[in-house]
Amino acid sequence: MEKKIEFDEYQKEAYRLISEEGKKNLVLNGVLGLAGESGECADLVKKHLFQGHDLKKEDLVKELGDVLWYIAETASGLGVSLSEVARLNLEKLHKRYGGSAFSAEKSLHRTDE
Repeated sequence: MEKKIEFDEYQKEAYRLISEEGKKNLVLNGVLGLAGESGECADLVKKHLFQGHDLKKEDLVKELGDVLWYIAETASGLGVSLSEVARLNLEKLHKRYGGSAFSAEKSLHRTDE
């Protein structure tokens, strides 16, 4: 059985692995890294959908890990935990959709912005 990793445990371990240069501006390095790694995820899916490439799940999972890394770095730079980011996000979505699944109508007519 694979070991489950808690958000905050991951964030602490990820922080230990950030270069000293990266630690000088965690937010900037984090959001720039996030943009780059998200682009790599999008590129894998684009190549699959529009260029005939096989969608390599393992490669996409690795890129998602890189996205998570930069989310953790940005959260560290903001002084918040990943569990807090996750909790606030779920609270926002539950408020927006009334505790139910996604609704195009509620998405179009948001009251939480």
